[in-house]
Amino acid sequence: MDDWLFLSSESTGPPAVQVSQDDQEGDDTGKFKTKLVSAWRSVKYGWPLKQKSKFSRSSPVTMLGTSFELKEEGDRERFRRSFTSLLWLTYRRGFPQLAGCSLTTDSGWGCVLRTGQMLLAKGLLLHLMPPDWMWSANRHTVTDDMNLSRPANRAERGWNLNGKSNNRCRRLSLDSQLDRPMEATHRRLVSWFADNPEAPFGIHQLVELGKSSGKKAGDWYGPSIMAHILRKASAASADLPDLTVYVAQDCTIYLQDVRRLCEGPPPQSWKSIIILVPVRLGGQDLNPSYITCVKNLLTLQCCIGIIGGKPKHSLFFVGFQDDHLLYLDPHYCQPTVDTTKENFPLESFHCKHPRKMAFSRMDPSCTIGFYAKRQKDFDSLCTAVKKALSTSAERYPMFIFSEGGRCEEEEEEESSTPANNLTYIQRKKELTRVNTSDSMDEFVLL
Repeated sequence: MDDWLFLSSESTGPPAVQVSQDDQEGDDTGKFKTKLVSAWRSVKYGWPLKQKSKFSRSSPVTMLGTSFELKEEGDRERFRRSFTSLLWLTYRRGFPQLAGCSLTTDSGWGCVLRTGQMLLAKGLLLHLMPPDWMWSANRHTVTDDMNLSRPANRAERGWNLNGKSNNRCRRLSLDSQLDRPMEATHRRLVSWFADNPEAPFGIHQLVELGKSSGKKAGDWYGPSIMAHILRKASAASADLPDLTVYVAQDCTIYLQDVRRLCEGPPPQSWKSIIILVPVRLGGQDLNPSYITCVKNLLTLQCCIGIIGGKPKHSLFFVGFQDDHLLYLDPHYCQPTVDTTKENFPLESFHCKHPRKMAFSRMDPSCTIGFYAKRQKDFDSLCTAVKKALSTSAERYPMFIFSEGGRCEEEEEEESSTPANNLTYIQRKKELTRVNTSDSMDEFVLL
């Protein structure tokens, strides 16, 4: 991939002839600053990914409901293929201008949008593909990229016995040696996240839907707002009539509301559902008591990942090993791919470098995703998630299930409160406001 950004002669050449109008000069200055910032961010995030993370052979790696023993060669290969089959959606440059501005890249500000896309993409892979589907092209493109104690074989790294580069692997990948029955669906799914205004889950559509939440291109999007943007994008798409998205309210999944969304007239008696739960796991830092609960959720087959990260640095969490989270990083700026072309390249949409981060660095603000295909899967989801949450239920549960609907509970609260009564909350002097300025999202903390 071309990881370098070369400024065009238009942006590096001599300045244009000055015009007398002050407003014209102001517009030109603003456009120049925007282009300069975009160019710098493209260079900053255009470098190859940093040094690969080290993985222990003695501990299993858990990724979205599946455990892998890295000491076993077969499990190691399955882990590589499973990880590379996830859709990797990163910063892009050179796409059509976003509405209302001159931005043609999201580098430096769109990481939450990208992690949200990756979570939704994982849900769509489960929805559209067979349960055991893996991207078959990765057997030609992915080598042993995990930094283990045993050095990789030269042949595995793409070199032949003469020490020359083995280009045959690359040709096989570009020839799209894929499982033909699934290739069209795979490519169609990728095209839904393309960087053009027509894509139902592309950056243009997500930015447009974010305007109703007071956001615009270039702003910071928190995990909670991202959950609602994904819900709106799914509702506006005509490509997925048998899928709905539900966002939990006040850390509560209202089961009656979920059933109301999923139940439909025949022949589609039950819609598949993606459930998004925005939570805050602590004040300014992650509360360590939630770490076991997060691990329990990532071991579930129904979990499709977590929109999380470090403060002001969003990452897509998909698993863990010991006390480290496994993630996909959107902070890598790549050229935009034209998905309207036949057999467009897929390599930039799949990552072959697993990365890890300590749990202690995790931002407490995040959104957790789940998927259920059928009604019985939803019932199993409720049972499994409740059991996983039991470790945090003693004091402060991460989130809860409620049998009723949210509207009904609000009506009961209103009917039990006298109309002329006003409730005041007094802020005591000894209580101080928790500083969340560096956090990914703003929550009200009582």
